[in-house]
Amino acid sequence: MKKLLQRMVDLVRKGEMTLFVRRAHDFEPADLADVLSALDDEERLAAVEALPAELSSQALAEMPEEAHASETLAALDPGRAAAIVRELEDDDAADILGELNPSQQEQILSGVHDRSDVDRLLRYDEETAGGRMTSHVVTVPATATAEQALEEIRRQAEEVEDFYQVFVIDLDGKLVGVLPFKDLVISRPERSVRSFMTDADIFVTPDLDQEEVARLMARYNVPSVPVVDDAGRLLGRVTFDDVIDVVEAETTEDLLKFGGVSPDEDLAAGWKTAVRSRLPWLSLNLLTAFLAGGVVYFYQSTIQQTLALAVWMPVIAGMGGNAGTQALAVTVRRLALGLIPTHVFTRVVGKEILVGMTNGVVMGAAVGTVATLLGDGPRLGLVVFLAMAGNLMVAGFAGAFIPLLLERFGIDPAVASSIFVTAFTDVCGFLLLLGLAGGMLL
Repeated sequence: MKKLLQRMVDLVRKGEMTLFVRRAHDFEPADLADVLSALDDEERLAAVEALPAELSSQALAEMPEEAHASETLAALDPGRAAAIVRELEDDDAADILGELNPSQQEQILSGVHDRSDVDRLLRYDEETAGGRMTSHVVTVPATATAEQALEEIRRQAEEVEDFYQVFVIDLDGKLVGVLPFKDLVISRPERSVRSFMTDADIFVTPDLDQEEVARLMARYNVPSVPVVDDAGRLLGRVTFDDVIDVVEAETTEDLLKFGGVSPDEDLAAGWKTAVRSRLPWLSLNLLTAFLAGGVVYFYQSTIQQTLALAVWMPVIAGMGGNAGTQALAVTVRRLALGLIPTHVFTRVVGKEILVGMTNGVVMGAAVGTVATLLGDGPRLGLVVFLAMAGNLMVAGFAGAFIPLLLERFGIDPAVASSIFVTAFTDVCGFLLLLGLAGGMLL
């Protein structure tokens, strides 16, 4: 497949657009999106202009966020851009147009005759259920029979491209139930849909965060979830393919923040943008590193008298940092999934302290034995053992307590936790090792 995609890229770069368009009909939209993403801005613009609007729309909708399909759309002639938007599903159109400023949106949408659905979706924040939903739903009235429901579904199916559920609404447009396809097919024609529909007890409001929507759909294993307003009127639905995009976006954001990188940094951005994004966090990390350096400076006379301590300092600090990161990763993950209610705060921290203490005793016994066998004496071995055991216990505490504390104060724990946990374990590791050495060896 990679060779086929590269051939398509080469066709555009060689200017063989007729052959490119002819072969493009045989590609899936996601694969065609990869072709467009591999092109530079001018080449991509030429390819989109050459492709039929239907193919262009499908490919642009599948392009990754960092490829900025919106910029390609904005660079097109407004008439051509409007033709592509007309081919898009309303939620895909809103996602792409949402990255443009209002004047650019209006310039394109002015050529779209039926733009009401897109306009409505653009009013919602893009990271909410309203911003993710499509207003294209298949509904049947609660007063319908099975036969009438089937006729209604056939009629609406011509306008809705894909649907996985049929919603039952009352005369006011309020959601009252979901229609199981199996029961609909096997029911007698005169049977009322109210008698076999399931209650609509899984739904979201348009202002609910997209991550919560994804979590709810995963919990209840539903292919789509209805979106209703405060009065219970059906507004649209969020489908599983949108949830997959949400999970990918949120995971990428959390990974970047966990590494001290701003989620606003474009993965395809230049080096200057990357420096501006990362330098502030590195500066904060440097300040915390000075704390650990200050501890070493304070105990420099102890190190001079027992040079073997210099061998074990990075070992104690490194193991503490790794143990703290393990506890941190588990805690942040549980927080992201909403698995740590307020009343289990102390239990979570207590568990990580116990895990750290147990691991610390095992690791401490190992390094203490090695220190003794190297000829440094049993007293140094005991110091190393106690420092290792103590620092891993501290690491477990810090890895759980710091993200929970940040969460309690409304600070994203994925952003700053790793810096503070590392500083905490470095400082405590050096204090334990050098402090114990000063008291027990000198």
